[in-house]
Amino acid sequence: MYEIYVTKECGCFKKSPYENHAQFQTRADAKLQVGLMVNHMNTKFCKKHEFELFEEGEHFKIVVDERSDPYGCCSGGHCS
Repeated sequence: MYEIYVTKECGCFKKSPYENHAQFQTRADAKLQVGLMVNHMNTKFCKKHEFELFEEGEHFKIVVDERSDPYGCCSGGHCS
């Protein structure tokens, strides 16, 4: 059994249709789903966090970190 888990459930994750500790029968299914999740989370969530994937045996861990924004609050370069 292969598992996808998120280290910290942010507000966007909690509102999303994604499930923490989702389990899959095959590695291929888990890898496909986790790739889609990480891409969606990094592009469609609010941008307060950054999501990075780590594979640990039968576990796919999505690590959540605060996003470092060099341009301030609006990414326009004039707020910092």
